[in-house]
Amino acid sequence: MASSTVRPDTEHGTETGTVAGRLLDSAATLSYDPLAEVDWETPLDEDFHGASPEWSTLYGTSYWNELTEAQRRELTRQEAASVASTGIWFEMILQQLILRDIYAKDPTDDTFQWALTEIADECRHSIMFARGAKKLRAPAYRPRRAAVELGRAFKTLAFGEAAYAAILVAEEVLDVMQRDWMRDERVVPFVRTINNIHVVEESRHMKFAREETRRHLAKAGRVRRHIHAFVIAVAAYVIVSSMVNKAVYANAGLDSRRALAEAAGNEHHKAMMRSSCAGLMEFLDSARLLTKPALAFYKRAHLI
Repeated sequence: MASSTVRPDTEHGTETGTVAGRLLDSAATLSYDPLAEVDWETPLDEDFHGASPEWSTLYGTSYWNELTEAQRRELTRQEAASVASTGIWFEMILQQLILRDIYAKDPTDDTFQWALTEIADECRHSIMFARGAKKLRAPAYRPRRAAVELGRAFKTLAFGEAAYAAILVAEEVLDVMQRDWMRDERVVPFVRTINNIHVVEESRHMKFAREETRRHLAKAGRVRRHIHAFVIAVAAYVIVSSMVNKAVYANAGLDSRRALAEAAGNEHHKAMMRSSCAGLMEFLDSARLLTKPALAFYKRAHLI
């Protein structure tokens, strides 16, 4: 069995290598093929939500209270599709960050092989999200132009802890909400399956991102840590603010102007985001990445 194999980097006792070896074993034991696991054939059942209603950007507002159940379900389906599209965008950035990090490194090393395994996972996830959004009858939601260009710069320039901590931020925020969605019987079954697959496989990615963040920070001086703390916070703000595209409201048949105004002031949704990021903020704090400039962006994104 894979778990009984003696790995070269484990013999040398490197912690990252040991973690990578365990993650490779886990991936060999428990991974999914979304094309086979997800029910793509059954037509969309409009009696279901696309996400847990409590995660809707309008939940708890006066506008939400005025909506019919059919309108609420359609809104959550559009919002879920938007989150999926944002996930695809960031997963494409993530893959490039990891490829740059392992370029020209030892391919026999477990860390190198785990990195390729993670990229393979992300490719499958992106296809899964794309097919899921299409089945939810949503358009291709894309981040605003400024976010796309910032992402282009980030994937080209970010390295070390900035790259891995930003990966962790994106994955942690998605993880908490998707854990709710996959257990919620009000959510359409194929979306629940998608969320379950993503949660299981991303748990390995988050473990690796935490280890790599710690490893890179061990070599970082004060100036580099402060610069990267700020870069990570800006990336977090851009990611979170891009999750729900402004067009979801019009596509759900709602008054966009009113929906945008009420969503912007929705204290319930802000509280949900803060609670979902409690563990993430604790990790960033332990890594001394919650500097004052960084905190300003996390607060602006309602992550703390």
